[in-house]
Amino acid sequence: MGIDVKPKSMSPRLIVLLLALLLGLQPVTTDLYLPALPAMTEVLGASMGQAQLTLTALLLAFGLSQLVWGPLSDRFGRRPILLWGMGAYVLASIACALAPNIGWLIAGRTLQGVAMGAAVMAARAVVRDLFQPLQGAHVMSQALTGLGIIACACAPIGGILTDALGWRVALLVLALFGASTFGLLLWRFQETLARPDPLALEWRALVKANLAILRHPVFVTWCALSSASYLGLFTFLASSSFVFTRSMGYSKTGYGFLMLSMSLSYIVGTFWCRWMLRRTSVHRTVGIAAILTLSGGCSMAALAYAGQGQDWYGAWAIMVPMYLFMMGHGVHQACGQSGAVSPFPLRAGTASALNGFLMMLGAFFVGAFLGSHMDDPVFALAHGMLFLSVLIAGIAWTLVQRHGKSLPVQVPNQLLAPATVRA
Repeated sequence: MGIDVKPKSMSPRLIVLLLALLLGLQPVTTDLYLPALPAMTEVLGASMGQAQLTLTALLLAFGLSQLVWGPLSDRFGRRPILLWGMGAYVLASIACALAPNIGWLIAGRTLQGVAMGAAVMAARAVVRDLFQPLQGAHVMSQALTGLGIIACACAPIGGILTDALGWRVALLVLALFGASTFGLLLWRFQETLARPDPLALEWRALVKANLAILRHPVFVTWCALSSASYLGLFTFLASSSFVFTRSMGYSKTGYGFLMLSMSLSYIVGTFWCRWMLRRTSVHRTVGIAAILTLSGGCSMAALAYAGQGQDWYGAWAIMVPMYLFMMGHGVHQACGQSGAVSPFPLRAGTASALNGFLMMLGAFFVGAFLGSHMDDPVFALAHGMLFLSVLIAGIAWTLVQRHGKSLPVQVPNQLLAPATVRA
């Protein structure tokens, strides 16, 4: 059974807000930073491969750190891990803004990734602490709506600040966001772990638990779905600034507003996810969403080939397919992230950490591939999206239909109201 949320400690709206801020740390750290990436590359005299490393190092550290944060949170609770993590994030963000060279910036981004791992891992674990599996999918969808709202603001703000005040000021906003989230956690967040596991850090028990999680077909299914869907988003994030600002000549501010429109389509996807969960099962919702995903990836690749050297080819040929993909992403992430930890109420932190690690490990390899294949950023993006959309649809129509039926169908009425997240 899930733990009842006590009104005197944290209200449902406060929980959704906190989850949105913690999960939103990821788009804040990437989306707000992306418009500044080409400018930083020029000012610091870095190569395109080094510029990509500021993203891939962040995500590898993000993934690896969760393997440590997860068991620590199962042993000592979510609150201390969150506070330590957010404090480190603020310091790392200040270091990035003051970076005198690309090596310093890569080191600062790596520390940011370590700190970010604590926040995102703990957010997923909190959902499992408080809610049953299908309830968790719905609450996660509400929190991801908040994440989408945050992401909508990030890229335009990053573009405007970079154009007007320079990239260092844009990076200082990350420190302000981290400090605000830290303050709210310190003031309002209450511990959600009912029974800390005294054996969570005992290496034999830890190895046994990790192996059991990795062998569980439900974990494998939902982790594969959420990871593949995230890799599609990451492929876009890692290449889009070069596609739009260098290949197509958009300003950083213009690029920021294109990113805003992408985030809006993601928000639509999270609302559609909740609408579908009222009416059918999780595995059927995911199967239908995969149609959008596959349509987006295939159409982006088809338009890239058809429009090669043609005057009519423009930003719309990338963004319209991406809108379709992001609507599906709004379903796959909510269902995938909550589903991956659903079988492990006593090891939610460890399961969340493994899910996050595998997701970021994939992102590291995708980023490394893109860094060496960016001679033509448009085709690097189109090929990546085509491959991943086919992979996502394959997972949604096979593994999810086979192993995703273990989650209950009914969602309590009190969880069906649309979330109101003020971020």
